[in-house]
Amino acid sequence: MTTPNKTSRRSIVNKVAAALIASTVLGVGAFSFSGAITGPAAAEAVHIQTPAAAPGFADLIEKVSPAVVSVRVKSNVQPASNMEFNFNGQNFDQLPPPLQKFFRDFGPQFGTPNGPRDDHHAQRPHRARPVAQGSGFFISGDGYLVTNNHVVADGTEYSVVLNDGTELDAKLIGADPRTDLAVLKVDADREFTYVSFADDSKVRVGDWVVAVGNPFGLGGTVTAGIVSARGRDIGAGPYDDFIQIDAAVNRGNSGGPTFDLAGQVVGINTAIFSPSGGNVGIAFAVPASTAKSVVKQLMADGKVQRGWLGVAIQPVTADIAESLGLKKTTGALVADPQADAPAAKAGIKAGDIITAVNGNEVKGPRELAREIAGINPGTDVNVTLMRDGKEKTVTVKLGELPRKQMASAEQAAPDQSAQTALSDFGMTVAPAEQGSGVVVTGVEPDSAAADAGIRVGEKIMEVNNQPVESASDIEKELTAVADSGRKAALLLLEQNDTNRFVAMPVGKG
Repeated sequence: MTTPNKTSRRSIVNKVAAALIASTVLGVGAFSFSGAITGPAAAEAVHIQTPAAAPGFADLIEKVSPAVVSVRVKSNVQPASNMEFNFNGQNFDQLPPPLQKFFRDFGPQFGTPNGPRDDHHAQRPHRARPVAQGSGFFISGDGYLVTNNHVVADGTEYSVVLNDGTELDAKLIGADPRTDLAVLKVDADREFTYVSFADDSKVRVGDWVVAVGNPFGLGGTVTAGIVSARGRDIGAGPYDDFIQIDAAVNRGNSGGPTFDLAGQVVGINTAIFSPSGGNVGIAFAVPASTAKSVVKQLMADGKVQRGWLGVAIQPVTADIAESLGLKKTTGALVADPQADAPAAKAGIKAGDIITAVNGNEVKGPRELAREIAGINPGTDVNVTLMRDGKEKTVTVKLGELPRKQMASAEQAAPDQSAQTALSDFGMTVAPAEQGSGVVVTGVEPDSAAADAGIRVGEKIMEVNNQPVESASDIEKELTAVADSGRKAALLLLEQNDTNRFVAMPVGKG
């Protein structure tokens, strides 16, 4: 008699045997069966059928590289150490006796009157010496190319090296120091590969860009990065509006192009921020829109003409806005309209806040400078401004920006005996000996005057657009401001024929 346990064990054995037979018939095999249950999986190399889309620039660089060149600049300036001993008889006799004996004994080597000179050495011509190198790029098939003004500024001879190693002479067509741009021309019996400017208004922070240039004289070098910021003001000039990129840019990249992925130039590499002198991932490029306008004028006339308003301007700070009762800190505050300049002739006054030109909003001094500079001299423009809390529009016929503007004046020392203390505001003043206004003769540290940035020697001309001639005039106007509920008063200051506005707190004690 079979027990239940024996029957159960026999049943399991039969089932396993049947499974083994079935696996053999199906071609799987016992080894594969057991491996699927207990054995480790065979190692395989990783292979992705559809790789992730990563940016590649090879096709782009292949097309644009022939348009990018290395710029070499030479100058006739000779080094200070290039000296020759060549005394005539008179000078030779004036030498101390020991030196006379020395030159008599060794005259032939030093070219004294007693020894023949090396004619080859004596007649060796002065040769231009390398003074700079940078980058550039062709913008036309007939050889016009763009670089930086600071690359060519000290040069007398110029040449460019193409990406195939060919070196060609170039001539300077024109330069614009205010935007640090220059145009060279290569005359050769060939057609050059060239590139075009992009519409940089469509460039966004985070877009890929590629810089091509001549860092450290190495020749065609490519680096890639992204647009890090726009509208950067780095204090390089009145029209600062740089595109910041993080592609590696070093000395020698100056004047080279920054491309978008369509192969168009979005900017011209001009400056880097570098405490160490090397790349730290912060570079600045002149926007294509600025370069396009400047280059067009340089190619046509060799110079750039810009509209001129003739005003000294400053930002509208929060304190200045408060002193004038304004709700916004936008616009450009007119500190000093120059005499006989277009603005003064049109009736623009100190204290006016320019808010728009031809309907285009002016956010601050930079925007005003760029807006006016982009308009041809002789053009009538509509300038919108705020005066005494009211909006007004005046028509100004722009002049041409003078190449140099100089202003200087001597200011007499104030009469110390006539000083009057404005103790509540931490300063002392005295009547001006020449002209109008009140001279600041002392400023206490940590006072309201010091906080406003008022300096000894400056003249206070107006307080909230009201002329002042004495300390009592100043006190009267400051009290009126405080009584009106405002927290600051607007003071017009003058020094060396230069005006500026400051906002001084009027809270007493």
